[in-house]
Amino acid sequence: MVTAGVDEVGRGPLAGPVIAAAVILNPEYFIDNLKDSKLLSHKKREYLSEQIKTYSLAWAIGRAEVEEIDEINIFQASLLAMKRAVEKLSILPEFVVVDGTHCPKINIPSKAIIRGDQLIPAISAASIIAKVTRDAEMVEYDKHYPGYDFSSHKGYGTKKHAEVLRKLGLSPIHRRSFSLASL
Repeated sequence: MVTAGVDEVGRGPLAGPVIAAAVILNPEYFIDNLKDSKLLSHKKREYLSEQIKTYSLAWAIGRAEVEEIDEINIFQASLLAMKRAVEKLSILPEFVVVDGTHCPKINIPSKAIIRGDQLIPAISAASIIAKVTRDAEMVEYDKHYPGYDFSSHKGYGTKKHAEVLRKLGLSPIHRRSFSLASL
């Protein structure tokens, strides 16, 4: 059965898109050390991302932009990004496994698996590609919006990020649907 693993990155940040990936691993090529992207070093994620892209049967990225997040909420935007990733796959999977508790609305049988990024290699692979993609975008945003230090905190609500927001205000890539008072 051709199965795609799906995961998203970027639900928690204050800025930037939510990025999802869908991956169909090649059963004839084993990629060692696939695990939740948060458990890997930056260097290891980069290496594994290239391995996944090179040796998988198919992979795709889906996204939901800041405006969509603010309009439909981060949860719905995450599901939308996952749906878009699955729809972009060059091979139609017969089944989809998703990290978490909810599946996107797709016309393919699917199952949500809590901690799937730690249990299912295809979901781990999706987690890695999504994280590497989003992190690279946040580094690029750092060049366009100097002073926000997106390359270090990747848009997450760190103490330093909160201080910068108080000083500079919101950038065009900040989500308007979060509260500065909570920082």
